[in-house]
Amino acid sequence: MLARFFIQLIDAQRVWARPLGDFNHRVLVAIFGPLRFLKDFLNGKWLGHPVHAALSDLPIGIYTLVIVFDILGLRQAAWIALLLGILSHAAAAVAGFADYTDTDGRPRMVATVHSTVMSLAIVVYIISLVTRSDFGDQTLPIVLSFVGYGLVTVGAYIGGEVVYTLGNMVNRHAWRFIGTGKWQALDVTDIPEGVPVKARAGAQSLVLVRQGDTVHALHEVCAHAGGPLSEGTVVDGCIECPWHGSRFELASGYKKRGPATFDQPRYEVRQSASGGWEALRVTSGSAGVGEH
Repeated sequence: MLARFFIQLIDAQRVWARPLGDFNHRVLVAIFGPLRFLKDFLNGKWLGHPVHAALSDLPIGIYTLVIVFDILGLRQAAWIALLLGILSHAAAAVAGFADYTDTDGRPRMVATVHSTVMSLAIVVYIISLVTRSDFGDQTLPIVLSFVGYGLVTVGAYIGGEVVYTLGNMVNRHAWRFIGTGKWQALDVTDIPEGVPVKARAGAQSLVLVRQGDTVHALHEVCAHAGGPLSEGTVVDGCIECPWHGSRFELASGYKKRGPATFDQPRYEVRQSASGGWEALRVTSGSAGVGEH
């Protein structure tokens, strides 16, 4: 009942959140477009995990300390903690904007509400920091810190909605079968040179690319946001997702370019005794290249 109320409340913001989200998206694409290395770093390609998620707990914990220090009357400690909280909040926001660049549809709308609430929170905290002093009445800055904490709590809930309900920046292969199985027949008869081909092996969709005598096979659904890799392009030994530009090595499934932070499941392909094609899964994609 309570969850339904919050979802309806968030959806009611789409009147302003959708156009603002579209505007933000255009600005962020213009900023991060030429800075692919920085964006990959902020997405967490190097970490194998979204950086925003890793950073977001830090300001919440520090802001909690600010409240504790304020209650205990430790003014200097509260000021230092508040400054650190604002800095970590800003760092989490920058990483979040990198993820936001590759967010579409309803997730972008909800993420816009999240980022707006969090932006209001950091403004409130900055005012609280500026108005603090060693002398005089501290009522206003302390009240502002409580207001900021309330906004951060609301923003964190909405951020959780983006991830846990809408699956943004979640590995699309997290619940798929991990490990080896048995060879399964593919529903293709011809695999042209250097052209992505969609195929099915049992219940799984694959993208096949033939290079000489070798046929590379990865799961067809992009680990980042579910884009169809069979509609992508082959670039420098990688398959590039047509939705957000993530690249995965054909030979290993390794993520070569973000926003994907997870590897792509890889399959071995061979010709069967009957002359057809069959595939066997050899890596999970979620546990890293080389798992057998």
